[in-house]
Amino acid sequence: MAVVKIYDQHNKEAGEVTLSSDVFEVSPRPEILHLVVRAQRAAKRAGTHATLTRTLMAGGGAKPWRQKGTGRARAGSRNSPIWRGGAVLFGPQPRSYEFKVNKKVKSLALKMALSSRYLNGKLMVVKDIELPEVKTKLFTQVAKVLELEKTLIVAPLKSNNLILSARNVPGVTVITPEDLNVYDVLRHKKLVLLAPALETVEARFK
Repeated sequence: MAVVKIYDQHNKEAGEVTLSSDVFEVSPRPEILHLVVRAQRAAKRAGTHATLTRTLMAGGGAKPWRQKGTGRARAGSRNSPIWRGGAVLFGPQPRSYEFKVNKKVKSLALKMALSSRYLNGKLMVVKDIELPEVKTKLFTQVAKVLELEKTLIVAPLKSNNLILSARNVPGVTVITPEDLNVYDVLRHKKLVLLAPALETVEARFK
């Protein structure tokens, strides 16, 4: 069992909590983390790139010149791929880049990502971050005290003031336990779990 200290938003100790070893003490395997991150990023690709094939182009129905007697090569359409301004042969077409990853593998990868932050000393549990109103300035003051740079904060859904106040702060991302994912954990140097959200995070793996 991993025991970590809990801090308040003024960076003062406010107790301690025991983390589940099944979630926060899993040895990371780079190949699994890489697979899941690749799948996440592939799913976000728009895949809207497209080129015009002969069937998609307008015109080109009339033969440019007669078949024989002109001294020029035979031509059946102005949309021919070998002509300037003609169609593109074998060009990219809209497609989905998604590929399936087993649910158990996804779950294991998230445990590994969370464990990597704990094992590297980059995990911090904060009692709560309470802001009286939605104001970026209020959050940046708290962020400076807690040294939140390039940080992922996992907060309960009810933390609306926090979520809205932090959305314009560079390097800081606030998500709910339901949206917690491998890519976001790994792309931030530090992981901050608010105590009210910690139980929900661990419950995802039961």
